Parts: sequence; C-alpha cells; structure tokens
Amino acid sequence: LRIFNQHFRMVLAQTSHAEKSGDHAFMTAMPDYAIEVEGLTKLYKGANGEKLALDNVSLKIPRGSFFALLGPNGAGKSTFINILAGLVTKTSGTAKIWGYDIETQMRPARCSIGIVPQELNLDAFFSPRQAMELQAGLYGVPKSERRTDEILAALGLSDKADSYSRSLSGGMRRRLLVAKAMVHNPPVLVLDEPTAGVDIELRQQLWAYVKELNKAGVTIVLTTHYLEEAEELCDEIAIINKGNVIAHEDKRSLLRRIDHKTLVLTVKNDLNAVPDVLAPWGAELKAPNQIALNYRPSNTQMAEILNAIQGSGLAITDLSTEEGDLEDIFLMLTRDNDKARAGKAA
Repeated sequence: LRIFNQHFRMVLAQTSHAEKSGDHAFMTAMPDYAIEVEGLTKLYKGANGEKLALDNVSLKIPRGSFFALLGPNGAGKSTFINILAGLVTKTSGTAKIWGYDIETQMRPARCSIGIVPQELNLDAFFSPRQAMELQAGLYGVPKSERRTDEILAALGLSDKADSYSRSLSGGMRRRLLVAKAMVHNPPVLVLDEPTAGVDIELRQQLWAYVKELNKAGVTIVLTTHYLEEAEELCDEIAIINKGNVIAHEDKRSLLRRIDHKTLVLTVKNDLNAVPDVLAPWGAELKAPNQIALNYRPSNTQMAEILNAIQGSGLAITDLSTEEGDLEDIFLMLTRDNDKARAGKAA
C-alpha cells in the first residue's frame, strides 16, 4: 500500500506536468476514464419483494473532469457510489476505477478513490487530527508523507484539529469527511452531497479547495441537490432517474436543450398596453414599465427583435435576458422520463 500510494502521488504530479507540457507519450499511458461502468445493475431483494436500484447503467467519466451525477431522491446515485466504494455488491455488470476492476483488482481500485459519504460517520471521541492520522495509517501512508495539517488548514479546520469531533458543527463534520477522503491522495474524489448543512462562507472555502484539486489533476465526481453548484462547477453532467441514466452530456450541450429565452425591457414611461409590433413574441406587461418578450433562439435572431423594439418608439432604460438553467433541464428530463415509464407500464 505504501508503494502504491507513492506511485499515485507521482502519477498525479506527472499527469499535471504532462498536460501543461503537452507530453502526449505519457498521457497515452494514463487511463482515459477515471470511472468506467458497463451494464451495472443492482437488484435488492427483501421481504417486500425486489427493487431495481440500478438498471443496466453504462457511464464513462473522463480523467481530470469535474463531473456531476444528478438525480432525484431514490434515483440510484447512492447505490452507484456505494458499489464503487465496495459497500454494496453489484448484481451484474462491470466497474473500473482508474482502470482497475473493482472485483478482480480490488485493492488498487479502492486506493484509487476517495469517498465523501452523505452520512456523518465520524467517531465522536476522535479529534480531526486523530481521525486523519488513523485514516492515513489504514491506507499505508508513511508519517513523513502525511499532509494532515495541510489538509485541515485548507478546509478551515486548523483551530478545531484537537477538539473532539462531537463538538464540531454539522458543516465542520462534513468538511472533516472531505479531509479524511483525501489523506491517501486518490486520483478520484467522489463527493456525495458535500455541502448539505454547510453555511455559505464555508461552502465557498470548500469549493475553492476542490477546484484546486481538480486543477492538479484529481477527477471530481459530485452529487448534489444544489443544482446551481453543479451548473457553476462541473464541465460534464449525467442525470439518473429510477436507476436509468437519462442524460449524459457536457454542460453546454445539456443547457442548449432549453430552447427558450425571455427578453425583459424596462421603459421610461408607464404603459397601458404592449405595442402591436412586439406581438409576434408573445409580449406582455410584467409591470407598468416592463415588457417581457418570449422567443426561441433556434429560430429567432436577436437583431430581428431589436429592430422591432427600435420601431416601436419606446424609450428603453434597461434591457436584460432570462434563460433556462440546469434546474429547468433537470425537471424537464425527469418528468419526461417518468411519463415515458408510466406509458410503457400502461
């Protein structure tokens, strides 16, 4: 394990250097995908019958990406993560982490990944420093190579390093879970709802640290119900619903699925009605001095609308646009998927 961890630290450093210098010979030796699953299925059997948590899921997460795995409660996200972590046994299919099969190459696969779970599973009588040192020892990290104080400082836990974990706030406990997941410098870090219960300032501090990890070559996999976080941070997104992957695209392609924009005009004087020239865009009064125009970017040029506005004779004091975001995409896709499944069942 010690040799293995030294190898990983060297690989991450070399990967970052190779990407900057364009050393393609070294890059081709690295796995293209940090996580690769094919036909992954999990069927839970219980007294109340069977439940299909994952249904033939195939997913490839590129090395070095900041990847979001989104889905409603019960979609199968936690089952997916727990299979990678070795906490749940898959029913069928294959899964690889950093090129290592989770069954036939279990030890290197486990060393390749750090998991930050949803549950606050900390020993109440350990201090953060003790918890970090114990975790590092379990992964075989030599004392001379441990970065306990560095990681605690990066996550804003230095002043609590020697306090009992039971005295930490919920947000601090969650950041300690992130710290524990990083003790062995894994090339893949999975964050399962990492900012639940974390205040805004500490959340920004956490994301600043995670961004730096990603820049250094660590692949980040994020699950979150804060969709604005996923939209801001991630470059590739997959959406899972009822055990099926219903979308997997880069962020820009996914956001382009919403073919709708609203142009809001603020005018100098109050209006009683919308000028007829703006009627083709379903213009309506939002306020006495505000007009909203709705259009589809795929078949309407902004210049056309601006020419109509100019011809309306209105004195415009402000202009802004509103467009669909990741939340709109998420709701649209999950609802459509639910309707399709209901139709098949009928």
